Amino acid sequence: MSRERKLFRQDQSPGPEGSSESSSSSSQDSSSTSSKLGPRGHRMKSQAYFPFSLLPVDCQLHVFSFLSEVEKCTAAMVCSDWSKLMRTPRLWRVADFMRLGAVLSGMDGVLVSVREFERWKEWVHQYAYHLTSRGASLLVLRASFDLGDQRTKWADFLLQFLDSVHCGDLQELELNWTLTHLEPLDIYPPGSMAQICLAKTDQFNSFQTLFERLTRSSPKLSRMKLPFDWSEHSVSLLTHFQNLSTLELNYFWVFKSVRPETMQQLTKSLPKLKTLILQVLVPVKDLGVSYPMESKSLEFLDVSQSRGLVFSHLDLPSLKEFKIKKTIRGIILNRRTRVALQTRWSCLYDLLKVGTPKLQVFNSHTLLPNWQTQTYLELSEVLLQSCYCIQHTDTWLL
Repeated sequence: MSRERKLFRQDQSPGPEGSSESSSSSSQDSSSTSSKLGPRGHRMKSQAYFPFSLLPVDCQLHVFSFLSEVEKCTAAMVCSDWSKLMRTPRLWRVADFMRLGAVLSGMDGVLVSVREFERWKEWVHQYAYHLTSRGASLLVLRASFDLGDQRTKWADFLLQFLDSVHCGDLQELELNWTLTHLEPLDIYPPGSMAQICLAKTDQFNSFQTLFERLTRSSPKLSRMKLPFDWSEHSVSLLTHFQNLSTLELNYFWVFKSVRPETMQQLTKSLPKLKTLILQVLVPVKDLGVSYPMESKSLEFLDVSQSRGLVFSHLDLPSLKEFKIKKTIRGIILNRRTRVALQTRWSCLYDLLKVGTPKLQVFNSHTLLPNWQTQTYLELSEVLLQSCYCIQHTDTWLL
């Protein structure tokens, strides 16, 4: 009897194979159940589904705004709905005619062939058509065209392009109107001085025409980088951009002088200007001229790329960082003439003490708290590299 009960218990207990089969079947049941049940026991679809088309149009456009231009063109081929969305003007915010990388030669020019330049010109016109056909609403415009080029008519091209897109929200402008991007250096051989002067006149006349158009179409410009001719008319036009916070002005021509009153008028007339970068080349004929500068809002001033720029007065109560570099141009003067000239120049240290009470960084040197009352070795070394006064410049060369 006890032997029968023992055998009965052995028959009821699962063997090794029965155990694995039972566990595998139970795991399959549980996995199938878990795939059908959500975290709270709700049944879910076996495949994930994201209803992108059900999002509001503004949300869809916001997602597409993170794509590059090439990616937007690719997305437009997905379906008719996306193709329509890709024609929304506010998806096309940047017009960059300076892209397409080039091999720099280490000098001012770019090493490209005439054939490559012709291909680039063809791309420029196709790119402009691409943006205008979509009614682009620009935030950024970057271009480098010689507006005085009477053969290619870049001035007319750029004016026509601006008329074909929306520029009311334009905030950033980088425009080199003296040089055509990727143009071979020898495509137009240099002429006589008279021809060069005529070409420069054509350039800044076309620039002023374009600038007048921008004052009417793009009042929200806040960042600007361009060569500047410093004429009274150009300065008057520039003061129309009352939202400018960052301004970089490069020299237009080595023989073009800058009147001190003109520079003072410009900086005083821009109430929101925070950053100013100036590249001014003072001609030798203006040696001895010094410049006043006034701005209640300016916080960063960089004139380190200028040549012969000497200040006579500074009224910059908000300035925090200042960069300036003294450039010796190799002008040999006798001692009497040099001393008479330098005695008319104010010491930069005296101007900074009075006109920049919040200055913290001078030529990348962090000033000590008592810099206004007492000079020290590091500050004196910086002044020797930046000040033209007789105390900091003891040389026969200027």
